[in-house]
Amino acid sequence: MLIDYVFVVSALSLGVAGYVVTWIMKQDTGTARMREISNAIKDGAEAYLSRQYRTISIIAIIATILMAFGIRDPKNAWLGVDTAGGFLLGAVCSNLAGYIAMYISVRSNVRAARGAMSSLDRALKIAFRGGIVFGLAVVSMSLLGISTLFLVFKGDPRLIVGFGFGASFAALFAQLGGGIYTKAADMSADLVGKVEFGIPEDDPRNPAVIADLVGDNVGDIAGRGADLFESITAENIGAMILGLAPAVYALFGINGLIFPLLARSFGLIGTMVGSMFVYSRKKEDPFTSLTRGLIITGVISAGGFYFLTVVLLNGEMNFFFAALVGIVAAVLVAWITDYYTSYRRKPTLEIASASESGPAPGIATGFAVGMESSALFIIVIGAAILLAFALGNGFVSEGARLDLTDPAFQKGLYGTAIATMGMLSVTPMVLAMDGFGPITDNAGGILEMSGVTAKARAISDRLDSVGNTTKALTKGYGVASAALSAFLLFSAFLEVAGLKGVDLSRPGVFTGAFVGAMLIFFFSSLAIKAVGRTSAVMIREIRRQFKEMPGIMKGTVKPDYSRCIDISTKAALKNMVYPSMLIIIAPIVVGVLLGAEAAGGLLIVGTVVGVLMALFMNNVGAALDNAKKYIEAGHLGGKGSQVHAATVIGDTLGDPLKDTAGPSLHVVVKLLNTLTLALAPLFILALLH
Repeated sequence: MLIDYVFVVSALSLGVAGYVVTWIMKQDTGTARMREISNAIKDGAEAYLSRQYRTISIIAIIATILMAFGIRDPKNAWLGVDTAGGFLLGAVCSNLAGYIAMYISVRSNVRAARGAMSSLDRALKIAFRGGIVFGLAVVSMSLLGISTLFLVFKGDPRLIVGFGFGASFAALFAQLGGGIYTKAADMSADLVGKVEFGIPEDDPRNPAVIADLVGDNVGDIAGRGADLFESITAENIGAMILGLAPAVYALFGINGLIFPLLARSFGLIGTMVGSMFVYSRKKEDPFTSLTRGLIITGVISAGGFYFLTVVLLNGEMNFFFAALVGIVAAVLVAWITDYYTSYRRKPTLEIASASESGPAPGIATGFAVGMESSALFIIVIGAAILLAFALGNGFVSEGARLDLTDPAFQKGLYGTAIATMGMLSVTPMVLAMDGFGPITDNAGGILEMSGVTAKARAISDRLDSVGNTTKALTKGYGVASAALSAFLLFSAFLEVAGLKGVDLSRPGVFTGAFVGAMLIFFFSSLAIKAVGRTSAVMIREIRRQFKEMPGIMKGTVKPDYSRCIDISTKAALKNMVYPSMLIIIAPIVVGVLLGAEAAGGLLIVGTVVGVLMALFMNNVGAALDNAKKYIEAGHLGGKGSQVHAATVIGDTLGDPLKDTAGPSLHVVVKLLNTLTLALAPLFILALLH
């Protein structure tokens, strides 16, 4: 059976990931001081994740029990149990994905730091391979989970939606909690250390520096691993459900259902091959090396789509071209993100220039850049959806009307599903590039705190700069994939709920739409406020230590790092629950009280507003951050100048936008979709009664 190849490739990928872990662990860990700092980061990250996962597990078990007994369908008495079982497995796998990501990152950082003392190529390989481990592991686990459930449920993907819901459920807690942790520490360390006391970033005298470095792992690594695990999981399930549409199933049969899984396996193969081409040539920009690996991965993935289209989709090349649309859209999204966030580009340079007049003009310019950036994103995403839809239905004009019974429309939706597969085909490599950023950031911090040679620090700074770019690109990729996946999952929701469309002229549906928009704003407010409150407490603690222990500034007294770690940990665990439960409970209330169509209205507007808000937050935060880095590179007065202080203030304002609320909204958009899809039977019964 063809699905056996999915198991083989997934097992091979996990084997390769295991081999890379062994290689990384054999690398030198540097001096005793470097190991001491690395162990402090590792212990802090592991302690936080342990407490976070205990909290998530308790909530997930309660949700599983409620789901098992709360969902009823006269035609399928076991629907609630099936959905609940998949939900729990999805939540466990999502948490495991985050843990694997964190496990390797906190062990790669010190080795990458030691590698920087030898050469750029050594540090680049260690940091990138640390990322590739969780890139391969996360995608492999998703494929194994879906494939296993597909066989258990005898080929009915509608019974797997609980797995996607569970993955989204756990990912939201992980991303939000990690985001609160990391940005509270980052803001506090920058505002007190850089602005008030004029000490460098990652200076060992700063009491919040270890908490900041821990935050890179629990937020940017573990949170992102869980985020993209649920992205590919939800997209695969949605595509498989659309493969059940009568017109699509009549054409391709079961091949249309397993196509997404086999396509994803080619992405794993492409990543394993592409990763071998990530190395530093003489005088080559490290970003060029990473880009080379990404291009090779994309080419192999495209070849996989061509082969699978011939073998599984009867050689209908329009679907292959739809996959290419998704791949091209991913490239354009990366280019747009780079244009609006890189300090080599005009928008970020305008922010830096405006900051010469103070923080307010710089922040205002940054907000304008963030708003402007959403335009090109939406044009690209919209064009990809329309073109893929047209390719799927063979440019049949009748398929343009919203009628799920129309064969042309059903094939058009499957075309958009394949475009989404194309965009997400390079996910393992993108995850590797994303993980590269926090690992190099940690490596730079370890070197700074260890007082090693300036040459090693210069190498780590160069890699850190590249890492900032890759992290920004990944966020843009995450939003774009969320948008395409949301369209896919919304179509699957209409299919499962038996709706022909959503009529916003109905009062209940219009009310549901309003609630969807409100949720995005309210959730963002709670996330940002949590960071603000926590950083205020931590800033007071940092000031207290500097005041009461003057030996800290002289380097004769060691700061109490544990106090800041404790502040971030408690705040993150406390503040992640309420916003997350709001996103889960509100759609259920709307669906139960107002019916499936009102839940669809909430879904449509929540998705649109969520995507736009995430784009704005991610890009304004990244642009403000890179405007600061432009100044720190020695321009417009450099470090310690008034312009530098202005851009640091702007950066700290953007921090909770780009690393807490923004990335969490990626998950919110997909959680709204997987939740309504999984609970559609419950909403249908509420509507009937």
